[in-house]
Amino acid sequence: MSIIPVSRKTFTAMLAYTIQLYKNAYTGLAKNSWYLSVVMLINRAGTMVVPFLSIYCIQQLHFSIVQAGIIMTLYGAGALSGSFTGGKLIDKIGFYDLQIGALISGGLFYISIGFLHSFIILAIGTFVLSFCNESVRPANSAAIAHYSSDANRTRSYSLNRLAINLGWAVGGGLGGFLAAINYHLLFWVDGCTNVLAAVLLLFIMPRAAVAKTYKKKDETVIKTSPYKDKPYLWFIVLLTLYATCFYQFMVMQPVFFKLNWHFSERVIGLLMALNGVLITVIEMVMVHKLEGRRSGMFYIYTGVALCSVAFAFLNILPATVISAVIVVIIVTFSEMLAMPFMNSFWVSRTTPHNRGEYAALFSMSWSAAQIIAPFLGSNVIYYGGFSALWWLLGGLCLVSSAGYWFLHRYQSTTPATS
Repeated sequence: MSIIPVSRKTFTAMLAYTIQLYKNAYTGLAKNSWYLSVVMLINRAGTMVVPFLSIYCIQQLHFSIVQAGIIMTLYGAGALSGSFTGGKLIDKIGFYDLQIGALISGGLFYISIGFLHSFIILAIGTFVLSFCNESVRPANSAAIAHYSSDANRTRSYSLNRLAINLGWAVGGGLGGFLAAINYHLLFWVDGCTNVLAAVLLLFIMPRAAVAKTYKKKDETVIKTSPYKDKPYLWFIVLLTLYATCFYQFMVMQPVFFKLNWHFSERVIGLLMALNGVLITVIEMVMVHKLEGRRSGMFYIYTGVALCSVAFAFLNILPATVISAVIVVIIVTFSEMLAMPFMNSFWVSRTTPHNRGEYAALFSMSWSAAQIIAPFLGSNVIYYGGFSALWWLLGGLCLVSSAGYWFLHRYQSTTPATS
C-alpha cells in the first residue's frame, strides 16, 4: 500500500481552509454569549461528583445498587423542582441574579454533602443540593436566548455546550484521578468551582449591564403558554424519553465499566474526558456546516437514533477499552447532532414574555429524566442485569427517534402555535 505524498502547497491550502472553517464557526457571536460560556466552562470543570456518585455510594458508603439508584433519583427530583422554580423566577428577578444565587448555594451544598454518610441524610442533602444547583439551567438558557439572534442562536447554544463539555472533559478526567486518591476531594473541587463561576460572572458581566427578562405587564402582548403548545408538549415528551436513556451514560455506564468491564476510575474518567474533547473540537464546526442545510428536526431524530446504536454496542462489543471508546464516540455524535437543534427548536417558539416558562419546561424535561434514569436503570439491572438495560434503552431511543420523525412530518404541514 503506497502513501500519496502531500505537497507543501496542498498542505498549506488545507490548513488555511481548516483555520477559516473554525474562524467562520466562531465569528459573529455576542460578547455576552462568550462570557456566559466562560462561566459555564469554569462551573463544569468541577463536574466530578455526579458521574462518580453511584460508584461512591456503592464502594465507599457500601450502599446497595438500588440505594445508589434512589440517591441519583433524588438528585433528579431536586433538579426537576429547581428547574420549575428557576423558570418561575426568571421572569420575575431576571436570569442574572438567579444564576449567581444558584451557583453559590450549589457550591456550598456540594462541599457539605461530602460529610454526609448515612443513607437518609445523604438522600435529603442530595435533593437540596440538586434543587439549588440545577436551577441555573433555565436561567442560563434564557440568558443565551436573550443575547443571541436568529442567525447565530444554534451556534450560541453550541458554544455554551462546547464550554460545558470542555469543562466536563477536564472534570471527568481529573475526577477519575482524584477519586482514585480520595473521593472526598471531588466534593471540594466541585463546590469551589461553582462558587468561582459565580464570582467570575459578577466580575466580567456587571449586573447593571444585564437586562431582566421580566417586563411590566403589557395588555397588548399575547403570552402563549408552553402548556398549550401541543407540538412543543410532544417535543418535550420525546425529549424526556431520549434524556432518560442518555443519562444512563452518566449514571449507570460508569458502574457498568467498573463492575462488569473492570475498568479503573482513571480509565472511566478518561472516557468521560474523551466525550468532552470530541465536542470541543468538532461540534461548533459541524453545526456551522449543517445549520440551514436541512430541517433541525432531521438532525434531532438522526442523533437520537445513533444513541440506540451505542446501547446495542454495549451488549455486542467485547469488554475492551477500544470498545468503550467506540461507544463514547457514537454517543458523542448523537448529542452533537441532536442537542444544539433541540435548543433552537424551543427558542424558536418563544417571545421575550414567555421564554422563562419555555426554558423551565425544557429544563424540567432533563430533570425528569434524571429522576427516571437512575430508578429505571438500578431496578432493571437488579432484576435483569446490564444486558437487559442496554437493550431496553436502545429500543426506547428508537421510539423517541420515530416520534421526532412523525413530529417533523406534522410540523412540515402545520405552522407553529407561538
